[in-house]
Amino acid sequence: MVSMASELRPVIITGMSGGGLSSAARVFEDKGYFVSQNLPPQLIIELMDLAAEKSSPVDKLAVVTDVRARIFKGSLMDVIDKAHERGYNPFVLFLEARDDVLIKRFDSVRRTHPLQDDNPLHVGITRERAELARVRQAADVIIDSSNLSIHDLRRAIEASVGDLDSTKQHVTIESFGFKHGSPRDADLVFDVRFLPNPYWIEELRDFRGIDAPVSDYVLSRPGADEFVDGVVNLLSSMMAGYKHEGKDFVTVGIGCTGGHHRSVAVSEEIGRRLNERGDVGVSVMHRDLNRN
Repeated sequence: MVSMASELRPVIITGMSGGGLSSAARVFEDKGYFVSQNLPPQLIIELMDLAAEKSSPVDKLAVVTDVRARIFKGSLMDVIDKAHERGYNPFVLFLEARDDVLIKRFDSVRRTHPLQDDNPLHVGITRERAELARVRQAADVIIDSSNLSIHDLRRAIEASVGDLDSTKQHVTIESFGFKHGSPRDADLVFDVRFLPNPYWIEELRDFRGIDAPVSDYVLSRPGADEFVDGVVNLLSSMMAGYKHEGKDFVTVGIGCTGGHHRSVAVSEEIGRRLNERGDVGVSVMHRDLNRN
């Protein structure tokens, strides 16, 4: 039996087939993790125990598992529950994408879905969503890769995960454009389209919210400062409750029309003010900054 004092925090990477699991595995490999892929459920706990031994050369462990492991006895929820029982605090990262995006990805590599059988591809995707529903609900962080390039996905994973060795909770502030769809991986979503749009000011149009001319303009508009203060105070009041419920990672979406100006400037300012408080880890990412 592993001691409750075990410092190992194993990472479980899972989610939809085609959602970006392989890309996530590479991110953790680059961060110095020992990464094992496609282990049967009953072997995942054994690997955690081996890594937790004092003589183990592994101090950071990540396991990638998907719906293909269903052919073995046990389930991923069983693994998560047993890991907690044995004194671990597993971090569960769930990768997903919209159905239409998953279909395009499978078509591009001419692969069949593991749950497709003799049915159309969308049937396999629907079955997989149903099978993984409980795991998704138990995940610490959910990342929707639908609108992300490989490089954007890497940045999203790094931003959302933060420093797993830290005892602080972690907040990711993600700007986005509503015209590209709301982020399905956000715990909270705020709309800053009530602020004037710099796009309609010719000398500001080609700048972005990370640039001083746009940032200064957006944050000086009536209501902007009060909004930022309100979000920071709201998050600060909620984090203790999240902690009590075992939620250490929170993603906040800040949206405007295109994700270029208002949401970016406001996200940067919220991140700055949260950092000043020093009681949570903070990452800021801009999903649609470079999209047309």
